[in-house]
Amino acid sequence: MRTMTAALSLVLLLAGCATKEQTKLERSYEKEKNYHATLIKTEKAQLYRDGLTKVLLTATYLNEQNASKDTAEEDERFIVGLYVDESVDNTLLNDFNLTLDGTPPKEIVPLKEKDPRLKLVSFKAPWNRFFLVTFPYTPKKRFKLIFESDAYGRKELDFAKKAKYTFTHTAF
Repeated sequence: MRTMTAALSLVLLLAGCATKEQTKLERSYEKEKNYHATLIKTEKAQLYRDGLTKVLLTATYLNEQNASKDTAEEDERFIVGLYVDESVDNTLLNDFNLTLDGTPPKEIVPLKEKDPRLKLVSFKAPWNRFFLVTFPYTPKKRFKLIFESDAYGRKELDFAKKAKYTFTHTAF
């Protein structure tokens, strides 16, 4: 009888510890779930001059990536973060051009530092400026956000309406 009581006590003790660790792990996962989900839909580009980063662009695709949304013709939305080195002449800021496969944006809205939509962005830095950029709907499943500057060159960011690896079965 004593052996059975001791064994039962040991099982309950171990189950209690596992539950605490499991709860802690689940809380940690829930806290980071949004970060990882948006990180998958985020791309980064750097433009250089003389080997130094002069412009850093991050873009997060906001549209949902599921089959039911594929048929809806809703605009393509991104939150774009822009860092421009302080040594860059402010008149050059008008030099930048952002398109979605060559199509200009319908709307660009600057976001304030405390804007709740910035919770959808996985990479935030206090020196970045953020914009909500809306493009017309595209029926393409894969598309490129193209960032161009006469002074700093061109970078293309690859995005997809479904997970990218489903197109190639390899990571980008």
